[in-house]
Amino acid sequence: MATGKMDAEKEIKRNPHGDFKAVESSRPPFEAIDFHFTQTPKPDWKPGSGANNPSCLEKGHRQINPYAEGRPVAQNYKMLISAIVPRPVGFTSTISADGTSTNLAPFSYFNLMNHDPPIFVLGFAGGMDRAKDTLKNLLDTKECVINIITEEYIEAANYTSINAPDGISEWSMSGLHGAKCTIVKPDRVKEAVFSIEGKLVSTHEWTSKNPATPDKKTGVTAFIEGVNFWAREDAIDEQGVLIDPAVMKPISRLGGITYGRTTQAFELPRPDYDEVTKDPEVARLAKPKGPGQSE
Repeated sequence: MATGKMDAEKEIKRNPHGDFKAVESSRPPFEAIDFHFTQTPKPDWKPGSGANNPSCLEKGHRQINPYAEGRPVAQNYKMLISAIVPRPVGFTSTISADGTSTNLAPFSYFNLMNHDPPIFVLGFAGGMDRAKDTLKNLLDTKECVINIITEEYIEAANYTSINAPDGISEWSMSGLHGAKCTIVKPDRVKEAVFSIEGKLVSTHEWTSKNPATPDKKTGVTAFIEGVNFWAREDAIDEQGVLIDPAVMKPISRLGGITYGRTTQAFELPRPDYDEVTKDPEVARLAKPKGPGQSE
């Protein structure tokens, strides 16, 4: 997640490698893998069967209090970004109110929340009093463009998160190209398969509940309405409805500095109650809601 000009990498230490390039060179090269469908993990699964591997019930769990005495906030951050995965990356373009300064930054606190109207969320570290770059521009202009990151330009997108001094362009550092939008002033990323022209709806500022930092403003969530979309012709169907994942090749964030690829998928239809309960075995599973089945 972008954090303005804070040197988050040094503070949080997401990179576990002293010499990343040396470690990377020891790994197999990136393979061109065609997107393909597989069966589900257990095609013969039956209603009421539970988990595919029941042995998971034999494993214990550790309870973790996010506000435990002596537990640094950074530990919650590291745990959550490794647990809530994969996450899409909102590659966000903004422009200053006077039109003289642009900003381009990736955010892994990002997702789709509603479709009518289309509503997206972006998460920013720090409070309004520390709003810089993307958040400041968004608050001032109420406009942005959110681009979806893919394999075709992941290295360039990652480079825009560099802790460059004020006034240095992320666009030029990355080598990416801007393209004009129809409704909002910021440019979209021309290399992106899908882009969203957005208008700010509202923001919510979060206050720390950690006893060590009472009343500290720790983050801002921005709700953004998508007012216009851009989809690359080779990726969208004739009706303008579905984006082909085989063309898009989306990238997701995992924990630390780890990213994920989407190279295969399986299809799993949603069950219809009236249909499935025609089977007496399934009908016997239909019991009234109660207090639960906790052990």
